[in-house]
Amino acid sequence: MAVTPDLPMEFDTGSAEGDGTTTGDLELAERQALRRVVGLSTELADVTEVEYRQLRLERVVLVGVWTEGTVQDAENSLAELAALAETAGSLVLDGLIQRRYRPDPSTYIGRGKVDQLRDVVLAEGADTVICDGELSPSQLRTLEGHTKVKVVDRTALILDIFAQHAKSREGKAQVELAQLQYLMPRLRGWGDAMSRQGGGSASGNGGVGLRGPGETKLETDRRRIRTRISKLKREIAGMGTVRDTKRATRRRHKVPSVAIAGYTNAGKSSLLNRLTGAGVLVEDALFATLDTATRRARTAEGREYTLSDTVGFVRHLPHQLIEAFRSTLDEVADADLVVHIVDGAHPAPEEQIRAVREVLADIGADSVAELLVVNKADVGDKEVLLRLERTLPSSAVFVSARSGAGIDDLRAAIEARLPLPAREVRAVIPYNRGDLVSRVHSYGEMLVTEHTPEGTRIRAMVDDVLAAALGDYVRDDKE
Repeated sequence: MAVTPDLPMEFDTGSAEGDGTTTGDLELAERQALRRVVGLSTELADVTEVEYRQLRLERVVLVGVWTEGTVQDAENSLAELAALAETAGSLVLDGLIQRRYRPDPSTYIGRGKVDQLRDVVLAEGADTVICDGELSPSQLRTLEGHTKVKVVDRTALILDIFAQHAKSREGKAQVELAQLQYLMPRLRGWGDAMSRQGGGSASGNGGVGLRGPGETKLETDRRRIRTRISKLKREIAGMGTVRDTKRATRRRHKVPSVAIAGYTNAGKSSLLNRLTGAGVLVEDALFATLDTATRRARTAEGREYTLSDTVGFVRHLPHQLIEAFRSTLDEVADADLVVHIVDGAHPAPEEQIRAVREVLADIGADSVAELLVVNKADVGDKEVLLRLERTLPSSAVFVSARSGAGIDDLRAAIEARLPLPAREVRAVIPYNRGDLVSRVHSYGEMLVTEHTPEGTRIRAMVDDVLAAALGDYVRDDKE
C-alpha cells in the first residue's frame, strides 16, 4: 500500500454530525443564538472603577470627516462603518459627513458642528456616536463631554467585533493584547475614583516615615495592564512556535503553500469550502473569520499543497491588530502564492484592492506571487465587472463561490503558479517500492509514468531530498 508521510497540520473534513452539518454551520448557529434586546441595559450611570467597558452599541449615529477623494468615496467609507456597527450588534440611526482638510484636533469634527451632532443624537434617541477614524484620548473625552453620550472610534469598534468572533485560544489572546494596547493611552477614571491613592503600607497607616501619597489608582491599573501585555506576548510567542513548527515541516517536505487573503467579507471562507470541502464558518458579516484554517488540496496530477484561510483586511486596519496578529499573518508572508480575493459586488473594489495591498506590504508579503480572483461575479454590477476586466491583469480569474462558476479555472490557475521542484529525474522503481511513487505524486511533479516488467518507469521533477531517496533507481537512459 502506498504510504504518504503525514503532515502535522490542521486537517478536517468539515463534517461535525455525520448528517451533512459542518463545523461552520454549528458555529454560525451558535453565533446567531443570542441577540441583544434593546433597552434592557442596567449599566450604572456613575462608574467608579477603572474598567474596559464592553461596547453596547444599541442605537448609534455615525460621523465621518471627508478629507480627500470624491463624495462617493466618503459615502462608501461611511457605509462600511455602518456595516461594521451592525456586525457589532447595533442599530444605525443616522450618518453624518463633514468636509474638512483634516479632522479637528480637539473634537474631530468642527467645533460648530458638535452642537448639530448633539441635536441629531437627541432627535434620534441615540446612546452612542461612532467616528470613522481613530480618535486621540483628548478628542474622545472632549467629544463625549459635548455630546453627553458615549463616543467610540473605528478602532474600538473593530476590536469589539474581533472580541466577539475570536474562538481559539490564540485568537482570544491576540484580541485581548490588541485591546489592552489600545486602552493603555486612553485609560481614565470616572467620578473621583482616580484620585484615590494607596497608603504607605498594607494597613494604610505605616507610621512615621512610611506615610505618603503612594501609588494612584491610575498608576496601579497601568502597571497591571503592562504586566498583562507582557504575559500575553509571551503566550502568543509560545503558540506561534507550534505554527512555525508546522510550517517548517511543510517546507522540509517541499509542500507548496497557498494563502487566501483579501478584504473582509469578500468570500474567502466560501472559496476555501468550495476548493477543499473544509466546512468552515461562512457568514455574511465583516470579520466572520479570525482563526486561520489550513486544509490540504491536490492538483490534477496528485501533487499536494495547502490552502490557508486568513483574517480579512479592511481600510485603516488598526496597527494594534496587525501587531497582535503578526504570528497569524506570517502564514501569508511565508506562502508561495497569495490568492487575493476581490469582492466583485462592491461598488469600489479598486479601493479594497489598494487597502489589502497596503496591509500585505506592512507584514512583508508584498513580494509573494499574487493571483487576483474576483468573487461574486454572478451578482456584481456589470459595469464594475467590465471595469475590472479592463484594469486588472489578464491573469485575474472571475468566479462565484456560491454557484461554483469559474472554480475549475481557479484551480487550474493556482496549480499553474505552484513552484515546481528543482530537478528532473528518470527512474525505474520496483513495484514493492510503491511508497516512492506515492511520494513523487505528493511532493513532486510527475511528467511521465509507464508500467514495465522491471517496475514503474517515471520521469518527474523532484526536490533534492526526494532525488536522493530515488538514487538507487535512477536511470540515465532517455525516452
